[in-house]
Amino acid sequence: MKPIFIILAILFYLLPLHSQNNDWLINPSFAKSKITVDSNDAVLSNGILQRKIRLSPNAATVSIKNLITQEEFIRSVMPEAEITINNKTYSVGGLYGQKEKAYLKEEWIPTLTGNENDFTFYKYEIGALTKHFDWKPTTWPHQNKFPEGKSLSLFFKHQRNELRGIDVILHYEIFDGIPVICKWLTIENKSNATIKINQVKHELLGLVEEESAVVGSPEKMKKPQKIFFESNYAYNNAMRYELSDHATHWKTDSTYTSQVNYNYETPCIVEIYPEVGVGIDLHPGESLKSIRTYELLFDSYDRERNGLARRRMYRTLFPWTNQNPIFMHLVNSDPEKVKVVIDQCKETGYEMVILSFGSGLNMEDDSPSNIEKYKLLADYAHSKRIKLGGYSLFSSRRIDDENDVIDPVTGLPDKGAFFGHAPCLASTWGLEYLQKIKNFIDKTGFDLLEHDGPYPGDVCASKTHPGHVALEDSQWKQMQLQKGLYQYLNSKGVYINAPDWYFLDGSNKIALGYREVNFSLSRDQQKILNRQNIYDGTWDKTPSMGWGFVPLTKYQGGGPEAVLEPLHEHLEDYKQLMFQYYSAGVQACYRGPRLYDADTTKMVVKDMIDWYKKHREILNSDIIHLRRADGRDWDGILHVNPALKDKGLLLLFNPLSIDLNKTLEIPLYYTGLKNAVKVSLMGKSQKIYTMNREYKIHLPLRIPARSYVWYLIQ
Repeated sequence: MKPIFIILAILFYLLPLHSQNNDWLINPSFAKSKITVDSNDAVLSNGILQRKIRLSPNAATVSIKNLITQEEFIRSVMPEAEITINNKTYSVGGLYGQKEKAYLKEEWIPTLTGNENDFTFYKYEIGALTKHFDWKPTTWPHQNKFPEGKSLSLFFKHQRNELRGIDVILHYEIFDGIPVICKWLTIENKSNATIKINQVKHELLGLVEEESAVVGSPEKMKKPQKIFFESNYAYNNAMRYELSDHATHWKTDSTYTSQVNYNYETPCIVEIYPEVGVGIDLHPGESLKSIRTYELLFDSYDRERNGLARRRMYRTLFPWTNQNPIFMHLVNSDPEKVKVVIDQCKETGYEMVILSFGSGLNMEDDSPSNIEKYKLLADYAHSKRIKLGGYSLFSSRRIDDENDVIDPVTGLPDKGAFFGHAPCLASTWGLEYLQKIKNFIDKTGFDLLEHDGPYPGDVCASKTHPGHVALEDSQWKQMQLQKGLYQYLNSKGVYINAPDWYFLDGSNKIALGYREVNFSLSRDQQKILNRQNIYDGTWDKTPSMGWGFVPLTKYQGGGPEAVLEPLHEHLEDYKQLMFQYYSAGVQACYRGPRLYDADTTKMVVKDMIDWYKKHREILNSDIIHLRRADGRDWDGILHVNPALKDKGLLLLFNPLSIDLNKTLEIPLYYTGLKNAVKVSLMGKSQKIYTMNREYKIHLPLRIPARSYVWYLIQ
């Protein structure tokens, strides 16, 4: 072979290594944020993405580009925001004159004009990032790592007399190491008159369409897949953001007359706003902060890679979601029995006791005797370095006609709520409930709130509730009250389990996603179903963001085959159920009266927690999904983290009644390793394997019948 071909062959072999070294998911250190502003443009960039905002004659986004793939997302200029004041709608920023809406040429931009009827840009400020609320981490991990980056604020005012003194500020944040931009707006009323804020759209983008179809309705056509929007206006108990999102709206563009769709129905405009509206009165001297949206750019259509990008966003920008204390769900609140379980937690390495639903805990009881009872228990737990928390139900309950949600159709509290009957959070009862929860936690020193049925988005037509005026402001006001509770608790270092998507405003954990009646099935069924839940629930959530469930005692039916008590009689099942969750980095609600009932049980629990803590960093790292459990063959996942010494931990399960002897192809790209890797079976018997050009190794293995194995990768 000629030397030149040898060199080319070597370069071709090394090319994937170069792309791995410059992959922000593996090595984000190169991506430093910067903001530059001149007389024409403001540019936010970090080496992975870039957003360019034209500033003259008015402000408007003219480019959003993925700098890795060079993919442009903007095809048409839109207003930078849109607000409705006193039932009149005004654009904030915006440029006009683009005739072709399929694409935007650079030479067209200087020819675009402003409109005197719009709010007009007049100044900017560049600054550091600031926290959206206080957060005090008190559980593992304890570090308070705040994202690094820069912020840009654009200021707008209007020429009309009736709008003088109404300032609009658009806020943008760009972050180091991740292709995300955050945006929201503030309206400041510096006038002498009260104004009605009917609606706020803080983001409008004319995006490149995902598909071109001659016919097809917007509902059935694909939305742009390489840009993901997540806003802090999500609810509905769905356990997934996409099903909880009530702010992202895809629209058609009738001015885009060259689109392929004959009826101009291609979904190619995104607008971010609360679908019910804001509906509040803004008095002189007051300000309104809009929804906050995070815009993440993807560089492929690969499900795993895009899931990794989303998980990196949560880890980086919302670091409280990384907290993952080891907890037990206790079904009793008798002080002596609580102390016994606290002692068991201390002896086995658990970190928190949660007084579960059905335990008898009532946080709404603010009597001195109730407060004193639980303060003494919290003090006892803290003396053992164990945290104590408990359960409270807000929604899916009926209070009375005066305080329940009023159906806007019937005008009655007659099952117009998401859960049928529910209290209005802005009612007298609701406001008192919030204060009672704060008071209970402050006075007892509780470390966790497990909040079942947080505000689920109900509207309320009452005109007598003190926390909102009428129907139009009822959702906005209740959302602010719910977020206010969680942010208050965050400032106190209180951990929050809540089965609704309030992550962006302070909740720490949501359900992994499961069907509760399945925990009445046999333990053998639960093993496979739990692994399916873990596999399915960690595509878009990190392991620490979801909880699972293990019924130590009877739960919603089922016979002896469904539960683990007596624990010492079902040790192998108990051990495997614990291993499945802990090895995935997922905390489960071990719901029952105790953690162990004999010395043999105690040793199984302690050994499991010791193993988990030894490998805690890698077990809480990202998951690569290998094969979903189906009961027919092996299933497994792979933890990866290029920043650790232990780059990977491989978990493989065998549901069959015979041993499995196979050679599996294991993908190691996201470990950050390049050539040789050390692989240890159960932490022992280390062997060295060489990766192929696809960053994979071929691993011969044996998995015992109805059991599991794990491999450490360095």
